[in-house]
Amino acid sequence: MLFNFSIAAHEILSALAGYFRNGHYGEVLNRYLELKQFKFGLCGSAITVCLKSCVALGRFEFGRGVHVDSLKLNLNSDCFVGSSLIRLYSEYGKIEDAYKVFDEITNKDLVAYTSMITAYAHCGGLCAYGAFRIACLMQEQRLHPNRVTLVSLLHTAAKLGALHEGRAIHGYAVRKGIGLLDEIFETALLDMYNKCGDVRMAASIFGKMDATTVGSWNTLISAYLRNGQALEAFGLFCQMMHRKILPDLLTLANAILSCANLNYLCEGKIIHGYMIRTGVEPDLVASTALVDLYSKFDVTKARKIFESLGNKDAVIYNVMMGGYLENELSVEAINVFREMVKMSASPNVASFLNLISAVSNLRDIRLASSIHGYVLRHQCIMNVEIANQIIHSYAKCGYVLYAKEVFNRMRCKDLVSWTSMIMGYVYHGHIDEGIILFRLMQRENLNIDSITLIGLLQGLSQLGCLSFVKEVHCFSYRIFHGRELSVNNSLITTYAKCGKIHMARYVFQQITEWCLTSWNAMIGAYAMHGNYTEVLKLFDQMKLGKIKPDEVTFTSILTACSHSGLVKEGLRIFGIMVNEYAIVPGEVHYSCVVDLLSRAGLLTEAHNLVKRFPSTHSSAALSALLSACRLYGDTEIGEAIVKQMLKLEPHNIGSYVLVSNIFAEGGRWDEVARIRAMTKDNEFKSPPGYSLIELEKQHMRCEP
Repeated sequence: MLFNFSIAAHEILSALAGYFRNGHYGEVLNRYLELKQFKFGLCGSAITVCLKSCVALGRFEFGRGVHVDSLKLNLNSDCFVGSSLIRLYSEYGKIEDAYKVFDEITNKDLVAYTSMITAYAHCGGLCAYGAFRIACLMQEQRLHPNRVTLVSLLHTAAKLGALHEGRAIHGYAVRKGIGLLDEIFETALLDMYNKCGDVRMAASIFGKMDATTVGSWNTLISAYLRNGQALEAFGLFCQMMHRKILPDLLTLANAILSCANLNYLCEGKIIHGYMIRTGVEPDLVASTALVDLYSKFDVTKARKIFESLGNKDAVIYNVMMGGYLENELSVEAINVFREMVKMSASPNVASFLNLISAVSNLRDIRLASSIHGYVLRHQCIMNVEIANQIIHSYAKCGYVLYAKEVFNRMRCKDLVSWTSMIMGYVYHGHIDEGIILFRLMQRENLNIDSITLIGLLQGLSQLGCLSFVKEVHCFSYRIFHGRELSVNNSLITTYAKCGKIHMARYVFQQITEWCLTSWNAMIGAYAMHGNYTEVLKLFDQMKLGKIKPDEVTFTSILTACSHSGLVKEGLRIFGIMVNEYAIVPGEVHYSCVVDLLSRAGLLTEAHNLVKRFPSTHSSAALSALLSACRLYGDTEIGEAIVKQMLKLEPHNIGSYVLVSNIFAEGGRWDEVARIRAMTKDNEFKSPPGYSLIELEKQHMRCEP
């Protein structure tokens, strides 16, 4: 009878192994229960197979029961049983239980150590460092890790961003010759360097690989994108397609994202067309990349893709909001946020930053206050980035005291916090408060960067506060030793606007290596002061130094020629811009030339030029020519310009004033009366002016 039971148990054990090999895990558990009826039928291999089936089916409680069986049979100390139990507990995040199982294994082998290392590799947080500790214990026992062990350790290093440990693993593999020409190991190595931020090393490893799987390509493409190297990512995608490696959905999503970052609309459309032709349905990640691409060129198309999606997450809402903001459609961006809240998609920090940015662009103080309240209710004000954006929003709306209140309540302030508050003070005339805050900022021992100083100088250049400009200049010299090019360029412009052209020249001469911005700043400074001789000298020096001028350069030169009455020189410069440098003239260039001709009384030539250039570039030029017609009493050209101006800008009150003055100069009072009647019927209102003194009084009356 005992012999028959033994045969039956052996048959069930064989069937159990067969079911496992064929993936029938449910049958494995059923046969295991039958096998338990035979007290002598259970063995280490049966328990191991059953535990692996529990992991595959997600039957954790059943697996715990099997663990109890192994304890009864004293099989928990077996390496294979223990390794299977470690995997079971680690799959459900019970790393402490997994370690207890590991500790109970008497004669630990390479499999047991590798199982425990893999368990730590899968757990989150600093707990994953346990994998390195187990690896050290393993080496103390003179057990040498194999490829599987090293792959798990590389995954741990990638998850923790532990570049030092990752390099050590790489070095060990090279010394022992492990993983050479193994694509799984090399992909893990590639992923580790990618996630640890060493893109150069990742690219070096990829260059030595014979990558045939799409995963290796995706890893390096993602690395380039994460590092802001969209051009390299797109180039790698093209290389992959050239080798006829079939891309997957992640590859296509990354390729579209590269095109979006590079503003490659045509290439992005080709990839989108490829997806449609091959029947690839974009997932949420790929759809987000498509919305990002089209929002840079055709926000309507981006919106259609956005609306076609069923389930949306916070990321795609943020991308859609960012697309609207990039196209200066702030109201639509706010509406997307409202839709996001309505659809119960949880806003994140980026969502609030986009929302507050949209409100800042509208300069609507009521809306800004309501958004501030919404943020406070959702307890996001503790986030420094959001608080900084709220400060900027209040300052942009002109409510500096509100911004100050938010700034004072911040527990943790960063460099942006201080800079935003200082800019708010400076741009709204509270120069003394800005100086005090700047000095307090220095006492905080913050690493003040060039952006803070440039922002300060831009604000001070409008106020003409020379003493504070000198203070910023001295501070810049102490910190950067006069080597920060962007700050020096701003100092040139600021000193020029404060009337100190000799100081601007001194700063320019102290620069060791001039860039185009430096030349433009100095040329603009001389043009501002009407020193056309120095402007032309600098322009000649630029050409000798083989520095290619841009639109800004020619704007300054043409302005200087216009104010100095140098008609021939101005026309020559305009010809050089168009013919030698192939720069398409903009509205400001046309306006400068028309103003140049008009000032010299060459109204016919100016009018002929106005007829030739595009109507979209004629607003300021027409105003300059019309003013000259009034000055020289040329009513014939003046009337022609009048008709063109009223057609171009029918709602601009300034146009009607100029037209009325032209008719008055010619004694045509009936036409003057008709123009004035038109302005009354249309209820045109001229925007009121204000002074900084009055603005400061108004702000002092506002209480947060």
